[in-house]
Amino acid sequence: LIANDLADPMFMQIVGGMVEALEGRQMDLIMAPVSPENELRAYKHMVKERRVDGLIVGRTKLYDERVAYLAKHGLPFVAHGRTRVNEPHAWFDYDNESGMRVAVEHLLAYGHQRIALMSAPLEMNFARQRFDSFQSVMRDAGLQPNPDYLKDNSNDRRGGYAAMQQLLASSAPPSAVIVDNHMAGVGAMRALLDAGIAIGKQMSIIVWGKMEDSLAGYNVTTIEQPNPDLAGKKMVEMLLALQNGTPPSELQVLWQPVLIAGETVS
Repeated sequence: LIANDLADPMFMQIVGGMVEALEGRQMDLIMAPVSPENELRAYKHMVKERRVDGLIVGRTKLYDERVAYLAKHGLPFVAHGRTRVNEPHAWFDYDNESGMRVAVEHLLAYGHQRIALMSAPLEMNFARQRFDSFQSVMRDAGLQPNPDYLKDNSNDRRGGYAAMQQLLASSAPPSAVIVDNHMAGVGAMRALLDAGIAIGKQMSIIVWGKMEDSLAGYNVTTIEQPNPDLAGKKMVEMLLALQNGTPPSELQVLWQPVLIAGETVS
């Protein structure tokens, strides 16, 4: 995991579910902080030393060399998120394409056409899937996405704040924004509040992921990934199934996100 994960409430709920599932089986969870440039080396070391019985690989990339390596070397693992790696492997994910379609169609139903998308870095598989789905749904509605409204590399509060400031400063600001991750969503909301924007009136916003308590009082319309604790438990169950001989190709699970309507869209 990377440092930003520890500040992510949803990630910690997933971890809580993993811990609960493992404790019931008298097993331990080890979280290994590592810098992105040393990740693959750390995985190779764990495989070589057999220091763990299995791995859960988070934050999958478009083509993830960690997944490709592990799939060839026999250590049981579950990828939290999909990737374009072709080797059979177990994965758990939420349906990014479907969730983004629901978000865009919700805004279209309110008459929005100038819709912006704030994305995490597009080498992350979830961000790319949501980005591609956004473009597809807009075009299906006869709308050409405005390149000025597409802001990537926003996966924390600071990035979300800066991206929203850029959108507000454009010559023709969007009427609605979708933020594809809740960490950037906090920053985006704060930028709107600091600019004195009437959220849900002057600007509509949908955020992917439940908003944290720092914005208590704001009922934000969200695309939620239900039951993150149960997702953590599910990944542990999948990992144990791998260890018991279930083929990886039979352990590929896709859950559906849901739109929770709030007060930030009109």
